[in-house]
Amino acid sequence: MDYDSYAKVMKALSDPKRVQIIDMLSCGRLCACDILEQFDFTQPTLSHHIKVLLTADLVTVEKIGTWHHYSLNEERMNQLITDTIHLTSSTADLILEEAKKGEE
Repeated sequence: MDYDSYAKVMKALSDPKRVQIIDMLSCGRLCACDILEQFDFTQPTLSHHIKVLLTADLVTVEKIGTWHHYSLNEERMNQLITDTIHLTSSTADLILEEAKKGEE
């Protein structure tokens, strides 16, 4: 498990609005205008939140004409779930194995 990457993703998810955006995108691809309709903030604020999610690799973007469409990066979300299960496991062997990898 890459602890730095995991922490970066968790930091991106530390804002309730970004978690809500992730929840919205779990239903399918949306354009920025559709996302913005659900919030009481400006387009630049949405851009900031989207940038954080893109940087954490939780969201992908596809430009179609003049519109940006955002989708959930399902592979990354599945990895997050796997990492969380791994992180919360009580198996000492896994913890020690990760500690040894970090020392190398």
